[in-house]
Amino acid sequence: MNKITILIHCNDKPNIIASVTNFIAQQNGNIVYIDQHVDREQNIFFMRLESEFTSEAFSTNAFKDAFKNVLADNFDMKWRIYSSEKKPKMALFISKYDHCLYDLLGRYNSGELNLEIPFIISNHNTLKTIADNFNIPFYHIPVTKDTKAKAEDDQLKLLEEHNIDFIVLARYMQIVSAKLIDKYTNKIINIHH
Repeated sequence: MNKITILIHCNDKPNIIASVTNFIAQQNGNIVYIDQHVDREQNIFFMRLESEFTSEAFSTNAFKDAFKNVLADNFDMKWRIYSSEKKPKMALFISKYDHCLYDLLGRYNSGELNLEIPFIISNHNTLKTIADNFNIPFYHIPVTKDTKAKAEDDQLKLLEEHNIDFIVLARYMQIVSAKLIDKYTNKIINIHH
């Protein structure tokens, strides 16, 4: 079975939801999750949709091409499609607090999160033993006012070497600069609870 996740945003207009859900049905997909929101002030439509396809003939690339030609171009959508065939690579940035880290690693270890965690970066050594217990490489990159630029260069080097798709700041108690944000625009999740 192939499972895909579609992320969409575009100007709000009638029939977006109907068009997308009908397209999935025409592709013999089953929608298992859908969430949408309209930002009224900006007139922007947002959607996240997960679908499953049981046909062995299903091709993610053919689906993407059809989606672009049939829907995305007509609605002038900005969109991304993620397939369960490829596990995204997530880097974890942490500091001294462990509850978010344990939650994420527990979900990862149980198979709940369909992704890879190539490494954990921390500005402290405090939680290294947790990374070791989960057999995930741990990189200690201290950050001070004087070393912040070099630290971010070191972080970016690791992110690029491992082809990281997105970053989760799991109680990472540092302000992330524009250098990192520009490289990972809309690909950084900040968890603080």
